[in-house]
Amino acid sequence: MGQPPHVSGTDCNIGFLLAVILTLIPFGLVMTGAFEDTGTAALIIMGLGVVQIIVHMVYFLQLNCRAEGSWTLPALIVTVLLVAILLVGTLWGMPPLDGNVVPGS
Repeated sequence: MGQPPHVSGTDCNIGFLLAVILTLIPFGLVMTGAFEDTGTAALIIMGLGVVQIIVHMVYFLQLNCRAEGSWTLPALIVTVLLVAILLVGTLWGMPPLDGNVVPGS
């Protein structure tokens, strides 16, 4: 077994900065009401969420092309499947609940 990949402080700082930015952008979009269409806002926020997952995988979990571990591809496949299940499940399950949140509206 070889040495685990070295994680530099610079990589962690870049990952942290990107994660903060990718959190603040959707928050700002929602709080300012930047989009009239909620569907467009939801797609943009979900897209930024997927980008943030990729940032976490690359900068914190070290899952990239340079990784020499044998678990890189299976971990990537499981992550993609879980994200797809979460996104599709959210888009499928939330609209029927919309009428129950604020009755009479």
